[in-house]
Amino acid sequence: MNSKSLFKEALNLRPVERLQLMEWIAQSLDRPDEKIDSVWTEESEKRAKALYAGKVNTFSLNEIIERYK
Repeated sequence: MNSKSLFKEALNLRPVERLQLMEWIAQSLDRPDEKIDSVWTEESEKRAKALYAGKVNTFSLNEIIERYK
């Protein structure tokens, strides 16, 4: 069964059943990836250290808005 035929079959479900199916599919896509989480943790720690060490410049939201007007 391919996705198009599955979709056509799902259209025969009651609305509440289609909604439940959508939720199950969405949940199946929202699984944490430990490798990606690890990379982002390292990156955020690196950025925090640079910030605290004064190695990066910071700007207020108003400064950014003014710069790009």
